[in-house]
Amino acid sequence: MFTDPALLALHAVLRTGSFEAAAAALGVTPPAISQRIRKLEEQMGTPLIRRTTPCEPTRTGARLYRHAEEMGLLARALAADLGQPAAPATLRLAVNADSLATWFIEAMAGVEGISFDLVVDDEDHSADWLRRGEVLAAISAQPGPVQGCDVLPLGALRYHATCAPGFAARHFPHGVTAEALARAPCLTFSIKDRLQIQWMEAATGTAPAPPLHILPATTAFIDAARAGLGWGMNPAPLAAPHLANGSLTEPKPGLTIDRPLFWLTSRLAAPALSDLTASVKRAAARHLVPPPQEG
Repeated sequence: MFTDPALLALHAVLRTGSFEAAAAALGVTPPAISQRIRKLEEQMGTPLIRRTTPCEPTRTGARLYRHAEEMGLLARALAADLGQPAAPATLRLAVNADSLATWFIEAMAGVEGISFDLVVDDEDHSADWLRRGEVLAAISAQPGPVQGCDVLPLGALRYHATCAPGFAARHFPHGVTAEALARAPCLTFSIKDRLQIQWMEAATGTAPAPPLHILPATTAFIDAARAGLGWGMNPAPLAAPHLANGSLTEPKPGLTIDRPLFWLTSRLAAPALSDLTASVKRAAARHLVPPPQEG
């Protein structure tokens, strides 16, 4: 139904953000890109691209973008099976910031021929991108259900509550209590982030509402904790060297939170993503811990 040049043009515009950049990427002129998009829109009977800066897809355009990605991944897999060279495919996937900062880059580096387009979101919400059909794969703390998707348990990313030693002495002189937590400034990644709440509930049985610093960057969490700005939950792989050298301490030693993680893939794209799935499994096995047991 769809010609390759038209799908390639749509994909290039939405990936690069403009008709001019898409033309340069495909080695054609901007008018040629416009003509291909216009013919595809006429064929579909609806607009596919919003001419904003950068260009954005309509709902139908987003679905065709995903279709183009699926076709590219399938072509890559077929070429590999036949021992033929293939052009790099692209893959849009959702991943949480802490996985990206600690182990997922290793998984990405374990495959060749895929250009990644990452959407970063909280691990409790990354599966929503897959559910809406906006990505083909996701790292998520929620195993589903997501219709039409395969789910692979990976293990758990361990988190330590950390702060600077001076901060601990100032705010927790008598240990971690609900009263102290209500006053001590807390670091949070975003309003979606519930790790700190879970830790406070585990530590005191309550969930105080402390003053918040919202810092949507994993490395900023470490830097802010070391600077004495507040306390927060940091991934064990990043926190370990700072705990070892004393620049960070645990306000309640030994109390950690393990967040189970899952690899979710579109069932249609799963065969074409088998090498990436294998790489994700290898990287997760090296950096994650066994998930907490139920009950």
